[in-house]
Amino acid sequence: MDLVFQNLISPVVLAFLLGIIARAVRSDLEIPSAIYQALSIYLLFAIGLKGGVSLSQTPPSELLGPIALTLALGVITPLSAFLLLNKFGRLDQVNAAACAAHYGSVSAVTFVAALEAVKIAGMPASGYLPALVAILEIPGIIIGLLLARQSKPGGLKTALHEVITGKSIFLMMGGLAIGWACGAEKIATVAPFFIAPFKGVLCLFLLELGMVAASRIRDLKTAGWRLIVAGCLLPTIHGSVATIAATMVGMNAGGAAVFGAMVGSASYIAAPAAVRIALPKASPGIYLTLSLGVTFPFNLAIGIPLFLKIAQHFS
Repeated sequence: MDLVFQNLISPVVLAFLLGIIARAVRSDLEIPSAIYQALSIYLLFAIGLKGGVSLSQTPPSELLGPIALTLALGVITPLSAFLLLNKFGRLDQVNAAACAAHYGSVSAVTFVAALEAVKIAGMPASGYLPALVAILEIPGIIIGLLLARQSKPGGLKTALHEVITGKSIFLMMGGLAIGWACGAEKIATVAPFFIAPFKGVLCLFLLELGMVAASRIRDLKTAGWRLIVAGCLLPTIHGSVATIAATMVGMNAGGAAVFGAMVGSASYIAAPAAVRIALPKASPGIYLTLSLGVTFPFNLAIGIPLFLKIAQHFS
């Protein structure tokens, strides 16, 4: 319970809660779309820069196991999500596949929230994790779209181009490359802008996400209890398995917990863009409600503390 309390009583989670409250009391609080986009660009690029610096200091031999595990789980998680949502959640093939693409991919914001949680718990995390975020984003979306078998002509190719060139992958990979090429000494010159204010910017981003998630909570009435349960089961199963597996390939407890949160998360930036293009018949009311209205809050409140506990036990 102490880990749950520590994770909940943090600026990041409380900012998300404040956003939910703002919608509940019908406040006129709004973050302009242009500012929200600027915040997301800042966060994604900053994640890449910090990861690139750590990557430049990591021996390649240490990366082989984590990268192989990331690719394997990037295939397994969308398959398991598809089966659960199709059989237990009673979704048709297209909607189950669309949701599977979201659960096979990764939420960069959940990743950052998990990083903050392990810092609060006093557990160091592996510096190369941002590289794994970029790697994990793509396979799950590909598998999810293939599972639908009904993408419109050219839809899969167009969707994959959207994922690879979309801001999530482009900014993180670009930041990784710059951070790796420049190293810690040269990145220190921009650290006052990209490193020091990071947590404050993240709070503003989570405030907006809280308002967006609150608007999706209304859709839970039509989603049905089976989908709500699935939206909690999937992060629990995927994240727990990933956390245990991460300890087996040599990640420290903090890194394993963050990795579990990554694998247990559901994308709501890259995946929706790809699904919208390739699977126009899939319902955004289902896949966005599950990823942002159910799984994201679940991971903030329960999932991340759970993965921390599991990582501590198995490390």
